[in-house]
Parts: sequence; structure tokens; C-alpha cells
Amino acid sequence: MPKVHYRACNLCEAMCGVKIEFEGTRVLSIRGDEEDPFSRGHICPKSQALQALYEDPDRLRQPMRRVAGQWQPLGWDDALAEAAQGLHRVQQRHGTDAVGIYLGNPTVHNTGAMLFASLFTRALKTKHRYSATSVDQLPHMLTAYWMFGHQLLLPVPDVDRTQYFLVLGANPIASNGSLMTAPGIRRRLDALRARGGKLVVVDPRRTETAERADRHLFITPGTDALFLLAVLHEVFVTGGVKPGPLVDGLELVAEVVQRFPPERVSAATGVSAEAMRTVAREFTQAPSAVCYGRVGTSTQAFGSLCAWLINVLNLVTGNFDRPGGAMFASPVFDPRTLPKALAGGRGSHGRWKSRVRGLPETGGELPVATLAEDILTPGAGRVRAMVTVAGNPVLSTPNGRQVDRAFGDLEFMVAVDPFLNETTRHANLILPPPSPLERPHYDIAFHLLAVRNTTRYAPALFEPGQGARHDWQILLGLGKRLEAARGGGVQSALKWRALEALGVERALDFGLRLGPRGGLRGLTLKKVQQAVHGLDLGPLEPVLPGALQSRTGRIALAPKELLADVARLEASLVAPRVPGLVLINRRHLRDNNSWLHNVPKLVSGAGRCTLLMNSVDATALGVSSGQEVRVRSRVGEVVVPVEVSDAVMVGVVSLPHGYGHSREGVRLGVASAHPGQSVNDLTDDQRVDGVSGNAAFSGVMVEVAVEG
Repeated sequence: MPKVHYRACNLCEAMCGVKIEFEGTRVLSIRGDEEDPFSRGHICPKSQALQALYEDPDRLRQPMRRVAGQWQPLGWDDALAEAAQGLHRVQQRHGTDAVGIYLGNPTVHNTGAMLFASLFTRALKTKHRYSATSVDQLPHMLTAYWMFGHQLLLPVPDVDRTQYFLVLGANPIASNGSLMTAPGIRRRLDALRARGGKLVVVDPRRTETAERADRHLFITPGTDALFLLAVLHEVFVTGGVKPGPLVDGLELVAEVVQRFPPERVSAATGVSAEAMRTVAREFTQAPSAVCYGRVGTSTQAFGSLCAWLINVLNLVTGNFDRPGGAMFASPVFDPRTLPKALAGGRGSHGRWKSRVRGLPETGGELPVATLAEDILTPGAGRVRAMVTVAGNPVLSTPNGRQVDRAFGDLEFMVAVDPFLNETTRHANLILPPPSPLERPHYDIAFHLLAVRNTTRYAPALFEPGQGARHDWQILLGLGKRLEAARGGGVQSALKWRALEALGVERALDFGLRLGPRGGLRGLTLKKVQQAVHGLDLGPLEPVLPGALQSRTGRIALAPKELLADVARLEASLVAPRVPGLVLINRRHLRDNNSWLHNVPKLVSGAGRCTLLMNSVDATALGVSSGQEVRVRSRVGEVVVPVEVSDAVMVGVVSLPHGYGHSREGVRLGVASAHPGQSVNDLTDDQRVDGVSGNAAFSGVMVEVAVEG
């Protein structure tokens, strides 16, 4: 007889509740859980990948060793011992910093990895730590650390109650929200307009979200900080400033914004001065308003300034920590209150720098844009071995061909990953964990970013295959063996044994009891588990000043590092324009970086890896839809078909990210049949945000020529 299992889909940030009908070890159907109080039955096409990942014939189910270009299976004990010995050997020969680690995006969707990966990272004792953070949201985390005292104090738009939603460089209808966990975002945006509110989108492309907006403003890629400064200029000029009592540095911000009237930045941004004045007026006059910016604002040369100015706009207009504005979620399992050993602490910046370019550490990590050069450049501290966990930096980090070459140059590599992909093909050992349906799940990260306070836990639907090991067990096993190889002794052995005994469920229960709704009569894992559809804990609530973790207990509106970077932004106003087209990337609802392209249902239909080009630019070049063009940047070139569309502004072209599955040695049958081209074979590792070092994918200058 068929049975039913309820859980949250963990393939993106939305946490949509799903109802899975199954019989034995077969999935019969996956539908939206209409009784989930948060998602209320909404799911997107990606949910079907839960079944596809479980059944995927290309998924590795036992450790694999590469010998003379061939892959051989081996047992877990031998694989873990060989991996630890290989890492130890490199560190003995070249020093602890000779080993690097990269944590990919799926890590944050994995409860066990979120709880235990940092313990293994510490055991490596290396400064060469990297993750997908620095090709994504690092500017947001750095500004949160400087302004609020903790890198995870990330303000969330209260989209369900706002009357004015200003969106920059984000497409939540395609992404399901990002640093804004909002399942069913289309319905939430429709509700905003139905109650008389306004949605305004500022983006170089008329995205799916912009199509539903009251107003869409095209903007030149990389100029969002100028736009925000001009809007703030008008807020100050028109008397719209009404910050709360906890804000320090208002006068410093006032001095900066006075230099950026709309007329001064209009030509650079491509937005009229009147349009910027209108946004400022509407924002300050709305009963409630919130500004939200995401990947397009993060992954540019002024990403940290954008993240800062978004917070400043919400703060100085009084739209912070109040309904309808930017608010902090109150998760029941709160990593911000956990011991540093588990959660990583409040944050940091500049404690050490990358060895070649001198880019600063943030939150214990170096910008991944420096990884390839730190592998390829000879000298002390050179990275000679890597551990990757659920990551594919060859496709997801800038100058992918250089990254590919760098990984091929390593002495030793270990990959914790279920697939033989463009990056893991370079590994000496691949250690595959089970699929999402074979592990318990609790969203540690995304309850921090939710537009409503909820909680939900689900046990594993299926038992993993015989002898399988979860990500956290693999990482603890590596850490234990690595320390033993160094002569760690009894105390070290006891520590790792205790962590293995603790496991995911006990660690979760411990965190819930420590949380704001824990305690003797509060939430426990058992109580959360009993609510199979999840628990609704109500809308976001004001939490200041208690939530702040700054040393002063106040909000730093004008961090000195960000004030200093304004001069670099100002200089861009008079910099000569480089001829050519400007490249931006994009995503589709059925895409999730590079890791769902082996799912047949998600890659079916017309190919999506096309170069969007405005009709004006297409006419000038003499191309039409379907023709192939050669796109060239400083670092490389690709050949792709054109898709002529006035949804992208004149002078801008757009290529989706996550593709490029044509490299040899990959075992991804479906993805290889729909390879596309990697946008990161064009993006430039030397282009980074000047403050955080985050990769500046957006705004790369390219030349486009008709192929053949």
C-alpha cells in the first residue's frame, strides 16, 4: 500500500513543503503540501529532482579511486584512510596551508554538513578556505558584520506586509527568493499589488519578476550603488530621513550622498533623474517600504557598497525592524547563538590575505576568485591539494578554464560528492554521500532568512544503501584520521568519537533547546518532528535592540571601510568607457547553478543556454535568433546561439550560469546531452568587489562576432 511522507524540499532557498507518495523504495509522486503553513501547497519544477537524484543511475554509491585515468571502487575504511594520509602527506611536505578546501552551494542545503563541516575545516588548519559564499552573498554578510555585529544578521524584506517593494538585481520569481525565503513568491507579489502596494524592479533585464511589476527601470550593469546614492540624496533633500534611535553615523552618510544628485549619475546608470526622484518620493511616502537587492547587486565591482546602501535606505527612512520593512527573522534553531565551534562566530575581515593578490579573508574564508592563482603560482604557501565538498568550481567560479587547469595541476584531491562532474573528475578519491531523500532534513540557514517564522523537520524517507556514509560522517571520519596521522592522541580520538555519537538529531535537539523558544517547556526536536507539516510561529517581529551583536549595542550606519570605497565609485563616473557589450548572467526557474542539469525533466524542451541580445544590437551585428556567435572576453571565448529579445537593455547581453557540461571525463549522461556553454569561461577572476573580494560576474566587457 502506498504511504505518504512530508518534508521540505531542500533544492533551493524556498523551503516548500512537499507531500511524497511512495511504496517500498519507490517514489510514486511528489506534490505540494497544502497543509504546510508557509508554502501552502506551492512547489516549483525543481521539486521533482528529489526523486530524480535518488534514482539517478549516474550517482556514485561507493567510494571511487582514480588510477591511471581509470576509476576503481574501494571500501569506505580504505578510502577514508587513503584520503587522510594523502592530505597529511601534502601538509607534512609543504605546510598546513598547502591544502585548501572549497564548500559548494549544496552544503547549505544539507543539515549534517551545516552542523559538522566547520569542524573538519578547523581540523585541516589551513588558511586556504573557500566557498560559494564569495561568488554570491559575501557583500551582504560583510556589511551585516560591520553594521549589526554578526555576519548572519541579514535583514529580510517583510514582503507580506509591505506597501512598496523596491527590487534591485534580483529575480525572485525565477530564484524562489534568495536571502529571502519566501515560498510562493509570485502569490506574495500579487497580494502586494492587490492590497494597493507597488512593486518596482531595477534591472538590466526585464526579468520574470519585472514583467509583473508596476514599474521596471533598466539600469547599466554595475551602477546600482550610484542609483542608490542618488535615491538617498533625494531622501535627504526632501526631508524623508527618519532613522530610529539606535543608529550611529547619520551625519557621515549625509555628507556622502550630497555628492550624488540624480543628474550627476543619470548618464552612467541609464536611469533618468526624474525616475530616481520618483522612486525616492514613493519610497518615503509609502506607509511601509523595503529595498531588496540580490545577486545582481552582490556580484559586481561595487557589491559591498550596494549591500550597505540598501541597508542605509531602509534604515534612514524608518523602514527597519518594523512590519512592512526590512526585519530579522527569529529562527528557533539560531546559529547566531550557538557556540563558535559549531557556528563559526560573529564574523571577521582581513585577518589574513591571499598569497598572490593579497585579497582579504572574510568570515574565515578567502575569495574563491583567488583560488586558481594560489594553486598555479609557485612559491611558499602554494595550494597543492584540495578538498571539495558538494562543489563544482570549474563551472561556478570566474575564469573557469583557468580553474580547470589549476585543479589538473594538484598533487592530491579529495571530493565529497555524489557525481563525477567537471571538478571532481580531477580528484584522486571521490567519497559519495547519499541523496537528499536518504537523510533527515532541517533548514538551518533558511529559517534565518524566512519572511515568516516557521520550523519544520523531516526524518529520512529511505534508508541509505548498505554501508553508505552521510556527508557529516565522511567529514568527521576524515578529521579523525587526519588528526590521528599527526599523532593526535587519546584526547583527539575521544573528541571525534563524541561528535560521531552526537550525530545530526542530537545536535539539532541541543540547538533547539538553546534557542529562543527552547528551555524546559519549549520546543524540542520531538515536538517539531510531530508537526509533520511544520509549525507556524507567526509573522516577523521587531527584535531590536536585543538582536544586535555589535560591541556598542547600536547600528553602525557608516562603516569606515565602506565610506572609503565611495571614492572608487565616484572615480567610475569619469572613467572612459571601454567599447563593446556588457555581459550579465541569468537563471531559470528549472536551473539551480550547475547541480540539477542531470535531471531529464529539468532540461527538457528548448535549449536555455542562449545569448540574449537586444534587437538594436542584433541589427547592428547582423544576426537573428538561432544564429551562433562567438563571445570573447579577456579570459576566454565561447560559441553560443543568439536569442534576440528586447527584455535585455541595449548594450547588454546575457548568458545563463551553470552550463558547460562538455568537458571530457564527466559521467553525467543527461547534462552531457544538453551541455551549453559556461558563462564562467568568460567571467574574469581579476574582477572582484573592491571591499570583500566577491567575484564580480556582472558587467564583464565582451566582444560578439558572427560565427563562421
